[in-house]
Amino acid sequence: MPFCILVSLILVHELGHFLCAIFFKIEVDKIYIYPFGGISKLNISLNENLWKELSVLLMGPIFQMIFSIILMNINYLSSYQELIKIYNCTILSFNLLPIYPLDGGKLLNVILSFNISFKKSLNISLLISYLTIFSLFIFCLYKDIKFNLIIIISFLIYKVFIETKNKEYIFDKFLLDRYLHRYHFKRIKNVDDTDKFMRNKNHIIKIGDKYYTEREILNKKFNR
Repeated sequence: MPFCILVSLILVHELGHFLCAIFFKIEVDKIYIYPFGGISKLNISLNENLWKELSVLLMGPIFQMIFSIILMNINYLSSYQELIKIYNCTILSFNLLPIYPLDGGKLLNVILSFNISFKKSLNISLLISYLTIFSLFIFCLYKDIKFNLIIIISFLIYKVFIETKNKEYIFDKFLLDRYLHRYHFKRIKNVDDTDKFMRNKNHIIKIGDKYYTEREILNKKFNR
């Protein structure tokens, strides 16, 4: 029964992401289930509406919390209430750590993207991911380190390393997506470099004494 409770909480968590993504017509590529939680891989544009992405990320924890309350009110599971609380809090706490590719790391990136450039938000998110993993490792040194915890930390280090290695590719993909699709945002920002492009804004680029539209700059970059 404990295993069934753990797996059901993880599945409902991912179901929350899945249903919200379907509602916003965002394609779900794969859902990975691990002993410590799940990871939903979405075919989502790097220029997707920030509020939509934020909603998809939050629906996982919300569905899980609602489901845990339902489980604790089922008479048949009354003897497992404490275990349900422990599993629920553990999965939520872990998944909300600010580490890529966990929900917490993605949430941090989206929240940062409301106010700073795509490139800067990505770099800060990766830096905080490393700092959090390091802090988690230091914490483990003062506790009894179990093999499964070492596996989890190793997995997270690997995932963050891959994101770091590919960050320039990710940024180019962000720009290419803007080039291929004519996004229209309500707000316009003046910048002097594509590195300062933001997800939720269109841009006017000043180079020397001249001003260029975002479309003109992207045309020069990708037609070269």
